[in-house]
Amino acid sequence: MTHATQTRSRLALLRTELKVRKLTAFIVPRQDEFQGEYVASYAERLHWLTGFSGSWGLAIVTLSKAAIFVDGRYTIQVRSQIDTRLITPQHLIDEPPAAWIEKTLKKGDRLGFDPWLVTADQAKRYREACEKAGASLVAVDTNLIDAIWDDQPARPTAKIETQPTQFAGRSAADKLKDVQKAIAGHDAVVLTQPDSVAWLLNLRGHDVPFTPVVPAYAIVHAKGRSELFIAPGKLTEDVKAHLKKIAVTKTPAEIGDALKALGKSKAKVLIDPAWTPDRIREVLTKSKAVVATGSDPCTLPKARKNAIEQEGARTAQRRDGVAMTRFLRWLEIEAPKGQLSELDVAAKLLWFRQQTGLLKDLSFETIPASGPNAAIPHYHAAAESNRKLGLNEIFLIDSGGQYQDGTTDITRTVIIGQPTDEMRDRFTRVLKGMINLSRIRFPKGTCGSQLDVLARGALWTAGLDFDHGTGHGVGSYLSVHEGPARINKSDRTPLEPGMILSNEPGFYKQGEYGIRIENLVLVHEPKDVAGGDRPMLGFETLTLCPIDRRLIDTSLMTADELSWLDAYHARVVKEVGDFLEGEELEWLQQACAPISSD
Repeated sequence: MTHATQTRSRLALLRTELKVRKLTAFIVPRQDEFQGEYVASYAERLHWLTGFSGSWGLAIVTLSKAAIFVDGRYTIQVRSQIDTRLITPQHLIDEPPAAWIEKTLKKGDRLGFDPWLVTADQAKRYREACEKAGASLVAVDTNLIDAIWDDQPARPTAKIETQPTQFAGRSAADKLKDVQKAIAGHDAVVLTQPDSVAWLLNLRGHDVPFTPVVPAYAIVHAKGRSELFIAPGKLTEDVKAHLKKIAVTKTPAEIGDALKALGKSKAKVLIDPAWTPDRIREVLTKSKAVVATGSDPCTLPKARKNAIEQEGARTAQRRDGVAMTRFLRWLEIEAPKGQLSELDVAAKLLWFRQQTGLLKDLSFETIPASGPNAAIPHYHAAAESNRKLGLNEIFLIDSGGQYQDGTTDITRTVIIGQPTDEMRDRFTRVLKGMINLSRIRFPKGTCGSQLDVLARGALWTAGLDFDHGTGHGVGSYLSVHEGPARINKSDRTPLEPGMILSNEPGFYKQGEYGIRIENLVLVHEPKDVAGGDRPMLGFETLTLCPIDRRLIDTSLMTADELSWLDAYHARVVKEVGDFLEGEELEWLQQACAPISSD
């Protein structure tokens, strides 16, 4: 069956189901009931229906048309993966789903949605859009995709495990006390983000690819033990013993009764509407609980890594840097022979990380992008797109590892052969942005949106830019994309000591090449600011790996930028070189030689 035939068949099945349910349209989000970026295979409903495999997207299918909404990361990818004769791609910002709903639906239409897969905030926007169109938003009890997906995979049953305090830095009991203090004035908070549950209770799971979160909801009461809603088969005896004094474990099916019990006692319950499924809001509201909205109280303390987590991040980055250095040396030797494919390279990098003996998983699917594929910021390498690494082409590899002491994320762009002058110009402008962001000192209270321009300035002066954010938060053996702080054009979350973020400006020339250089940085209080009149913050660079000097046009760089790069490379040699010897150490020393020696 061809891709187009498959999509047409599945859309037909969905439309038949719409008629059976007396619905006009149905929302198919990419997210699961935990709103995760990475989901288990049973939850890949959007991919099954449309063919689109990106980490965020949403489709709306009516009886006569279908649209899929993606952000700037996926505008190219979506058109290559879906049949645009059957589904129309829409830009999430230019025409958001709510605007499309208001324009497309008619009076009397009924838009169905799964209230476990749509947040309270999203449902509110869709409901308001429906009302403006004279239509209605209808929650369904059974997901329509699940009803027509005959070979839908089963839900995973992997056991969860504890995250010892030697890595977590604090006990779950201490964290729970802090959360109880944070929700003062409320009787309980419902936690629906699996990384919040994992962080709070010092647990880690293995159900979701790349992200060791715990697929569970929790209710933290202002007084007494918390409630954890999780399949009993996931609990080992060690985990049961760990939870015994801090939480009552219940099955996922019991959360409805627990929410209704809060209503019967007229409890004031805090939810984060940006993450909480609309079904939870609905049950609480109907049961007469007093629903208060606010931020998940775990989000900020989770982002502010404690001293143990910070040191774990340094150790993990050093270990990962050794694997990356060995990989880059191998790539430099083998790639010019013309036999390596993107998937070959990704497999080899995984092997180098596995040689550390401590790799738990990758932190996301490796992006090995050759030539024009590198121009797709979130390119997905698959059998049908797999390219050989070509001579005189740019190769970009974005990858990361999950280690029990830290999560890594690194992008390096290298040249296979000789670069063009334009490639060197663009690479150097991206590098200048990365360096300028790395070096900045900023007052407490500064947000990522106030720093974002530093990563773009050298590109802007040449009339260039990139469409993704400059940086995202990174967890501690948790999600590689962690809130609340980001570095982009709009984020308003103040940066705080202990936060780990990526620093990854880029440039993409569609159909030809792409460039991105990414290091992780830790927000800290620098000791090298003297004579000022207010507290300052800065970034400690965590990632340790050579940057391809062959792609640098030194004439574009300032003396301070060159000095920073030489100092960074000297640090890489010192910290990574201790774990290398022989030809590998020699290669590292050459790759990190001072620019002035060229």
